[in-house]
Formats: sequence, C-alpha cells, structure tokens
Amino acid sequence: MRALGELERDLRTGTGPVPAAARRAVRTTIAACGGFYLFLYGLDRPVSATYALFGAVSLAGLSRIPGTGRQRAAVMVRLLPVACVLVTLGTFLAVRTWSAVLGMAVIGFCVAFSAAAGPRPAGAAAGLQLLYILPSFPPYAPHTLDERLGGALTGLLLLILAEAWVLPDPRVATYAERAAGSVAEAARCAAALERPPYALTDSASDRARTAAEALRSSRVPEAERPAGPGLRERALAHTGLAARTLLSRLRNLPPPPAGREPRQAGLDLLGAVRTSATGTSTLLRDGRRPVVDSTELLRLRARNARTPADLPESRRRQAALLEVADAAVVLRTAAEIAVEGRGAHPQGDAADRFWYVRQNTVQLWWHRIAAHTGPRSVHFQNAVRIALALAVARTVAGLDSLPHGFWAMLAVISLTRTTAVQTRGTVRTALIGTCLGALAAGTVLALTGGETLVYAIVLPPLMLFTFTIGPVRGVGWAQALFTLVVAVVFAQLSAVTWQLAEVRFLDVTIGSAIGIVCGILAWPRGAHDELGRAVAGLLRACADDVESTTAVATAPRGLAQTPQDAEHRVRITLVMAESAYAQYQSETQRPAGPGPDWQATVMTGHHVLWGAGRVLGSVDGTPLARSEAAQLGDYAARVAAGLRRAAAVADAPHKTRDKTRDRTRDRTPSSGTGTPGGPGAAGSGVPAAPGSAEAAPPDAGPVYFATTAWLDSLTADLRIIESGRAAAAPHGAV
Repeated sequence: MRALGELERDLRTGTGPVPAAARRAVRTTIAACGGFYLFLYGLDRPVSATYALFGAVSLAGLSRIPGTGRQRAAVMVRLLPVACVLVTLGTFLAVRTWSAVLGMAVIGFCVAFSAAAGPRPAGAAAGLQLLYILPSFPPYAPHTLDERLGGALTGLLLLILAEAWVLPDPRVATYAERAAGSVAEAARCAAALERPPYALTDSASDRARTAAEALRSSRVPEAERPAGPGLRERALAHTGLAARTLLSRLRNLPPPPAGREPRQAGLDLLGAVRTSATGTSTLLRDGRRPVVDSTELLRLRARNARTPADLPESRRRQAALLEVADAAVVLRTAAEIAVEGRGAHPQGDAADRFWYVRQNTVQLWWHRIAAHTGPRSVHFQNAVRIALALAVARTVAGLDSLPHGFWAMLAVISLTRTTAVQTRGTVRTALIGTCLGALAAGTVLALTGGETLVYAIVLPPLMLFTFTIGPVRGVGWAQALFTLVVAVVFAQLSAVTWQLAEVRFLDVTIGSAIGIVCGILAWPRGAHDELGRAVAGLLRACADDVESTTAVATAPRGLAQTPQDAEHRVRITLVMAESAYAQYQSETQRPAGPGPDWQATVMTGHHVLWGAGRVLGSVDGTPLARSEAAQLGDYAARVAAGLRRAAAVADAPHKTRDKTRDRTRDRTPSSGTGTPGGPGAAGSGVPAAPGSAEAAPPDAGPVYFATTAWLDSLTADLRIIESGRAAAAPHGAV
C-alpha cells in the first residue's frame, strides 16, 4: 500500500523514478523512431536508419547523463563533435581486426577515463563507447561514412530537440541555491549569537546542522554536484565547504565566561559575519554582487587579532571568533568566484587558497587529469578494466566472426561493474532476462515471419515500454525488453529468423563472461581496497602537515618557512580519497553492516587544510614563550601520531586489520594520559587535549589559541574515526 501511495504521489507531482523514466522514454522513442523511419521508409537508407536509431539510443537509453532534459541537451550539444570523431575512427579502423582491437583499447580507455571530469562525462561514457563500437565491425565500408555520420547526427539532433522541448522535467534547486539557503541560516545563527544568552538554542543548532547536511554530496542530485575541473565548479565546491565550516564554527562557538558580558569587539565581529553571510546568500541566489563587501569584516578580524582579551577563557572564545570570521571571508570569496568567474579577484592570503583563479581552463583540466593518471586512481582503474574487456571482446568477435558481435561488446559496457561481486550479480540477472527476452523474440519472429509492417507498428510502443520499465525494474527487465527491441529493429532492416534471438543470447553470454574475467583480473574489489589506501595516504599527509604547520607557528621569528610541500600532498591525496569514496558509495559493499566512517576521515583532510591556513594567518611574528611552544609541539606530535595510527588501520586488509591494529598499538607508544579506553588512553588513537582554557598560560597570545583550536578540532575528528572503527570491529572491540 505504501508503494502504491508513493507511486500515486509521484505520478501526481511528476517527480520520482517512474515519471522521470517515462518522460525520458517518450523523448528517446520520438528521436530514435523518428530518425529510423525517416531514413528507412522515407529515403530508403538502411545504413543511415541504423545509425539514427542507435545514435539516439546511445546517449539516451545506454547513457545515464544526470540532470533535467535541458541540462542533458546542453551536454549532448557539446558531445556532437566527439560523436562524429568516434564514428569516423570506428569506420576506418575496422579495416583489420588488429587495428580495430587497438583502437578499441585506446579509445575505450580514453572515453572511460573521461569520468574523472565529473558526473556528466561519466554518464555519457557508455553511449560514446557504443558510437565507436557500432562502426568498428565488418563490413569495412568507408564509402558509407557520409551515411553513417548523417544518420548518427540526425538521431542525436532529434534527441537534443526532444530533451529540450518534449515533456520538460520539473526544475530542481541548483547547488548555488542550496548553498544560499545554508548561508542564510548561518546569518540567522550569527544574529542569534549577538544577543543574550550569546549561545544557540537547541532548535537553532539543529537547523544549522540540517542546513550543513543539505550540502553533502549524498544529499545533492548528481547533476547539481560541483564536481567538474573548471573554475566555477571548483569555486562552487569551495563555497559549499566554506558554508558547512561556517555553520559548524557558529554551532560550536564557546559562550562568554560565566558572569561576564562578551567583549564588544567580538559582538561587532559577529555582526560583520552576519552582514557578510547575508550578502553572500544574496549573491548566490540572485547572481548579483551585494552593496556591502568584505572590507569591514576584514578590518574587524584584523582588529580582534591584534587586541587579545584579558582572560584565557575570553582569548579562547576570541580565537574561535577569528575562525568564524575566517570562514565567512573564505565563503564570500568562493561565492564571488563561483558567480563571477575570473572577474573576482581574491586578495591577500585568499590568493593562495584560491590558486585555481590564476589557472586557465586547459591548466585546470590538466590538474584534474594528472591527479588521476596512475594505478591508485579509481577512474584509471575503471578505464583500464573497460578497455581490457572491450579489446578482448573485439578480438573474440573478429577471430570467430561472431554474428552481430557488437552485442557482445554492448554487454561488456552495460554489465561490467567496478567490483567482481557486482559484475557477477549483474550478469546473472542479465542472462536470465536476456534468455527470457530471446525466447519471446524468437516466438515473435517465428509467428510474424516477414511482415515488416507489423514490426514497424510494434516498435514505438515497445521502445516506450522498454525505456520506461527497464530503468525502474532493473537490469534483468532491461535486457529482456531490449532483446525484443533489437529483434524488431533488425527484422525491419533485413530478413531474419527466430535464430536472431539465439545469436543475441550467445553474444550477451560471451560479453558477460569477458566482463567477469576482466573484472576478476583488474582490481576485483573496486574502490573497496583503494579507498583504504587513499585514506591512509591522506591521513599520513595530514600528519606531516600538522607537524610542519605547528613548527611554523612555534618557530622563532625569521626561522619559519611555509610548509608548501606538505600542503600540496594533502591536496593531492584528498582528491584521490574523495574520488575513491564517491565510487565506494555506488558499490554494493560486502560484508554488510556497520563500517568505518570514511566520510569523517575524508573531511579530516579538509579540516587540516583549512585549519592550517587559519593558524598560519594568525602568526604575527610575536615569538611564543618556550613553555607555550613546547606544549603546542607536544600536542601536535600526539595528534600526528593519532593520524598515523588511523592510517595504519585504514591501509590494512580487512582480514588482517585486527592483527595490524594490535601490532600498531604495541609499536606506537601513546603520549596521552587519560582513563583506560578513553581519549588519550594508550592505543586509543585519540590524543588527550591540553587545549582547555584552564590549561592555557595566562599570557598566551592569539597564535597559541588558534593552533590549540585547530588541534582540538582534529582531536574531535580522530574521536569520530575511532568510534567508527569500534562500531565496525567484532563485538565492539577496538
């Protein structure tokens, strides 16, 4: 009953998987059948008819380009030249089997590797593979290239028009609009903190947490995630991170000391944060720069940094306020770049944080591609896996003269998954569906015979049903129904018998077997193992950055050097960990149940980067007392040791993780002091935090509290990571 109620609601509102699939099915059917009938029955061009139909199916039925119809149409327009190049290369490389196989490996890798550029190229990759596969099979007929290109372009243009104008999809909120709402909530939090009791209520804190959670990638539609390598996409992702950081800092702002009014300078700073956040929300929502810029916020931040409070408790709150102000400044700058592009000009310390403003588009793409060029990138692994499977399938089809061999390759790209477990499960369901579809297709072909008119009448409703039900009911239904579709299509192109269904099942079986074998040989666990390695590398880089940044903050004047190498390592490893985590979320995990909190671990990398920038920004040349420097150095060493212990656990295989954890505890002495099993206990991985106001030297300066606040936040991150390990361990053992 609940499912029926949800379906009724989806049909009424036009949202949900069934209405969305139905709209896409209508557009795909109009484009594919329109081009197919035009060339086959209107112009008597069967070659063009074939390419018109499969051109539309490639980017509509096989591809999964995220977004609304008009967003997909915009992507397809940019892909038209790529489609023409692929059809041309496939046509000429089909002259020999070896050239077709070599082209399949190289082009298959390049197309699959394009997924590193974001969700839209990743969604289009499978369809682009089909546009190369289709012309790469015999007969070798370069003289038909004009017909092939004409048919493919006609099908794609009809699809673009249909996506843009037929049954428009409901509009969804953009990431900028989501960020604007979260920033507006941050402005309300800042306003509440300006008034007694100078702390957020439970309801206000919950609203702030909800606003921050709304910007998590898992909560944002795939089409709206700022995952591309371009300037505005990077800045928009930076905006979301800054908004979440600002909300977190406001929620955790320490209250003023008991019995004392907060400093007016701090209240003025909160007012500037509120004004800046309000303007940033307007900028993101309306796309126009507000009247008030960040000048006043920067001035008040500098004044608060120069004038330390009297009591250690007040200085701790002052350090937290400076973190709030810093997050607001970064938020405004990131939003300006996201909206205005290169028209925004970050100044001062912001220029290093927004390094990508100084890079042109080619350089930004190169940064993204270079970061994923290597066997530790999941995008590289997926590209190798697909290229290997396609090359093997093309070799088998060429050497054995497999009839309709491109169906085997189509099975490779549509059924191969990122883990061997997923591929086996998908193939099992797909073969059952293909078998049933082949039986149905054979029956239809045997009963109908050569009545082409019947096939022409049946094709549109059959395609409509196939592309509506297939995406909703899963791969088994999709393979069964698509088998019927291809049988009806090829029955109109030439005389066929029921044996066409037999060939279809044979090809899908061969392609599935090749996909399984290649999946077992090439990184069979997908992102499952790679995520552990990537996270371990990130945590080790974070540990180095914590130590080097603290060394700069505590060094005597003139001896400090900015830790650029450590920061660069954190940025690179963070990219790898985030991409592995994104793929990990899409995979069926085994074993099921609670596991490590990978997202908390990845967020630690962001906290290290942002916190290091705040600490270095607070260094004003005033040397710390020897006791203060020693205390911070000891605290940083223990945080770094905790990060390295967490890295050792993340890097160990699951079957030996408990043994590795025990050996790591035995080898790594804990510097923390605390109750057994609690934070700071030996082997817990979480250092004891000396950064309370009571432990602070009475004359400690801003840099001391900025560094302590940063290390406190990383200690909290380690505690979350440790709790995730405890939940994942047998019987709760850690």
